[in-house]
Amino acid sequence: MKTSGYSALVVITPCHASRVIHTAKKHGIRGATTTLGRGTAHSRLLNFLELCDTQREIVIMVTGTLTATKAMKALCDELRLEKKGHGIAIIIPLDNVFGLSYMSSGEPIEQEEESYMHKAIFTIVERGQAEAVMDAATAAGARGGTIINARGSGIHETSKLFAMEIEPEKEIVMIIAETAQADAITSAIRESMRIDEPGRGIIFTAPVSHACGLY
Repeated sequence: MKTSGYSALVVITPCHASRVIHTAKKHGIRGATTTLGRGTAHSRLLNFLELCDTQREIVIMVTGTLTATKAMKALCDELRLEKKGHGIAIIIPLDNVFGLSYMSSGEPIEQEEESYMHKAIFTIVERGQAEAVMDAATAAGARGGTIINARGSGIHETSKLFAMEIEPEKEIVMIIAETAQADAITSAIRESMRIDEPGRGIIFTAPVSHACGLY
């Protein structure tokens, strides 16, 4: 199976989104999307100190894989991601990309899929259930995750108030795990959250070709 030659560079940082975008632009990335989330670090000490949840800014940039790799190296140096707690940067290879009219068509080259050391596990559930997702994931070996607020729209997900459709708020839980652990973590979340029942949520995984800041 071949990838498109494009990748998503995802950076999770404690309030340094502007620095991320500035550095990325200097290395050829011309567009970015930023959203807010919160990180979860599961350790007894952090739980005792009530420091488990900390605000995070998530920057998502889609670009050619070569550009993403160069930008990630610069960001690891700029943000000192080798130090614990400074953030995480990952690169996710993409199968198909459309709508990037600002990109040069010369850079991306189809690449053979490799054996990746990590996977990104995305779980979308109703608001208030993210902690239950993390509990199931932690029991299966996950070390932490990032929770992102979102909004859902689907046949099982809308209700009405005064004859108006209301789209309920969602939470997206992103967990980076070693490939060898990913299936066990995914299965634990799927079973615990009853994902196979209609309207209970969605899980999908993606390979991570490069990672910086994981502990």
